Amino acid sequence: MLKISVLVSGGGTNLQALINAQASGVLSSGRIVQVISSKDNAYALERARLANIPADVVSFKDCSDSDAFEAKILEKLNKAKPDVIVLAGFMHILSKSFLDKCSANIINVHPSLIPAFCGKGFYGLKVHDAVLKSGVKVTGATVHLVNEIPDGGEILAQKAVEILPNDTPETLQLRVMSEAEWVILPKAVEELCRKIDPKIFPKPVKYPGRGIITGMTESGRIMLAYFIMGRSKSSKARVFETSGDELIIKLVNPDKDLDSSLILYSPIRISGKNVIVTNGDQTDTIYEALESGGSFESALRTREYEPDSPHYTPRISAIINESGYKQSILKRAGKFFFEYEFTKGRGHLIHTYNHDVTPDKVLPSFTGEPREIKICDDMNSFADSLWDELGEDYRVALYVRFYSPDFASYSDKIFNTKSL
Repeated sequence: MLKISVLVSGGGTNLQALINAQASGVLSSGRIVQVISSKDNAYALERARLANIPADVVSFKDCSDSDAFEAKILEKLNKAKPDVIVLAGFMHILSKSFLDKCSANIINVHPSLIPAFCGKGFYGLKVHDAVLKSGVKVTGATVHLVNEIPDGGEILAQKAVEILPNDTPETLQLRVMSEAEWVILPKAVEELCRKIDPKIFPKPVKYPGRGIITGMTESGRIMLAYFIMGRSKSSKARVFETSGDELIIKLVNPDKDLDSSLILYSPIRISGKNVIVTNGDQTDTIYEALESGGSFESALRTREYEPDSPHYTPRISAIINESGYKQSILKRAGKFFFEYEFTKGRGHLIHTYNHDVTPDKVLPSFTGEPREIKICDDMNSFADSLWDELGEDYRVALYVRFYSPDFASYSDKIFNTKSL
């Protein structure tokens, strides 16, 4: 997990937004390890104390000049060694010399829609006063990377806020913060952390169960991945094996008395130009429907979650072809379908269980929409990272396939904890 330092000067409302996002899981790929304030009476320091985050003061007024001020901040930062620095209401422009000496990625949140009302002299209420005097109807906030040009770095996120007839600089400032800054800043920090360290799972994996990833690499290769985990002896004694272009599961030590209906199936089948991936025998249901002129959705509407009380494991499925991919989850709460066009470097992950739970307890189902993840071009690197993230305790098998951009050929890789 990446380390985040936050630089502040005042009340710390954006710092609080980051702290809240960290607690709720919105910010999960990085953790705030340090707060530095340029004022010794900033309320942001109290927010840091309440959140048990180490905090330091580098008072600008106590430094002989800007160079001395920046040198002391760098000294504090070098002790924490952050990967990301967030300027959250930090009322000082950092020099090119500072930026050259600092190896961390630095981002800032600005209370306008850059390139409007930004640059040197535009800060705090001055921005909102200028916005209102200009007569524009919409303002907002921007999160951007920091470079030597004030508010001139690459834009990472923006959100618009409507200006109301009776707005004052104070009311507009509050609404821009609550409707824009506090929303986009945590998400932008999370996205930057994922870009720097592209983990498949945003938190340490406990037990996601079975999972499907479909998407496209940065160079346009179509990909899919499927993994299984296990708790029981029989679940752990399984391996993946290819059968032509399809994938099957076998038992290491076949037991004729074992009910294998929920643990042995074909995870991948091919119907024409469609590749089907599922976590159960609904692979066959989808295949048969497609072969007879049906659809992915119509096939799955005839099925439901697995009958393994008390978990009632969801059935997760995906279909992928040259035009895009679909994913589905069938669980006690309903039947859900998701459709995506290909986007280079992006894919979606869906898995059976909430992976934060302890595996020896009843396992709650995956919630929400499939999670967007980054897909790199190097299949071996991607596969190795995913296998490592699944951990040694419960991982059973993993299959990864990368197609050529024209979908005519592919490379693949199998990981099996055990062997036949």
